[in-house]
Amino acid sequence: MKKIMKRILMALLMVVAVVIVAIPAKASAEEKAKVSLYVQVPADWEGPCVWAWDEAGNNAFSAWPGGEMEADSANEGWYYVWVPDWANHVIVNANAGSVQTSELILEGTNAWITITDAENVAVSYEKQTVGETPAYVEKFVIHAQTDVSWENPCLWAWSAPDGTNAFESWPGKAMTAAEDGWYTVKAPIWVNSIIVNANEGSVQTEDIAIDPAELWLTIAADGTYDFSYVDPSQAGIPDITLHVVAPSDWDMPCLWAWSAPDGTNVYSSWPGENFEEDGTGWLTKVIPGWVNSVIVNGNTGSVQTTDISIETGKDVWVIVTGPEVYEVSYSEPDISSIVTEEAANETNGTDTAESTATENTATDTTVADAADTSSTASDTTESTSSDTTAAGTDSAVGVADTTADAAQSPVLLIVIISVAAGLLILTGIIIAVKKRQAK
Repeated sequence: MKKIMKRILMALLMVVAVVIVAIPAKASAEEKAKVSLYVQVPADWEGPCVWAWDEAGNNAFSAWPGGEMEADSANEGWYYVWVPDWANHVIVNANAGSVQTSELILEGTNAWITITDAENVAVSYEKQTVGETPAYVEKFVIHAQTDVSWENPCLWAWSAPDGTNAFESWPGKAMTAAEDGWYTVKAPIWVNSIIVNANEGSVQTEDIAIDPAELWLTIAADGTYDFSYVDPSQAGIPDITLHVVAPSDWDMPCLWAWSAPDGTNVYSSWPGENFEEDGTGWLTKVIPGWVNSVIVNGNTGSVQTTDISIETGKDVWVIVTGPEVYEVSYSEPDISSIVTEEAANETNGTDTAESTATENTATDTTVADAADTSSTASDTTESTSSDTTAAGTDSAVGVADTTADAAQSPVLLIVIISVAAGLLILTGIIIAVKKRQAK
């Protein structure tokens, strides 16, 4: 009988273990959940993109203008993009980000957005297109800089050795021109071979074997090329140190940094990263040398400076005295007067508080001395009664909060119910066995 009991107990433990292991798996699946956004834009909106984020400032895409939308061949005039379901704040933009809608707050599910113009936008959660939304495919960016004789460059991409093509027909997908002279295009993550071509496919590179990661190609007139997985404009630029003095009432100062105008962010979510203290009165942060724009913020991002432009590749010192008041220097300025003034203000504040507290204590003592004894006894009784009632209320609130927390976690409830049911079954078996032994 003991062996049977042990087996039952082991079975119960296994059930609990399976449920508990499923919790992080479920969370992981939810983190990767995506929704589709369909957008119909005006005829003069070219290359529509979506910028998306959540209330905490976490961005779905690394740089403005965001995720490039794709035309749906089954629905003329409609473009689609996949975004994480948590990124329910979106801006639709086009023409390299020069035209855009205002912020749209969505429901975190599939949506259809019709744009008449930047000021007139309609959102629907009822399907406005025909057929199925193309499946989500992770993609990576390919940059190419071609000789001036190469017009309208395109990308042809496939998977070797099976030969699965990423695009329907030669010469492939047209690349988009950027202001810096580079062309860009995205390819599915399973691609490992590419050809860049131009002039309607009459000039091209040879087959190029690649890893599925963002890369940069420089192509000569004869099709010869060099490529790198590091942005050439950022390669070789050493990191710089940003030194900051922030207002004393800005708690936990943070840095937000990026490259303008392309919008490449250093950090993935607002408010960025905390500064470090160097012991001299400065807050410091080491950042990539290509950064040319920063924002200093505090109090979890609720107070901040305006955009501060800085020179690339140089250590910089910034003294912030208010959201729109700051000084930028490329050599270390003297901040001893600032530190001394802040220390004096803090001391004066402490002295004032202590003085006020002393005065209040003296006043309270005088009032207490003049108080009637019977009144004091009455106050004590009322205070005790009130405190007891309040304690009872707090206990009730605590139980309610615990119950609410449990109710908000279905997986936890399943675990609790499973364990309780198992224990009941086990108890029933033990009682039954004892009764038989008694007979």
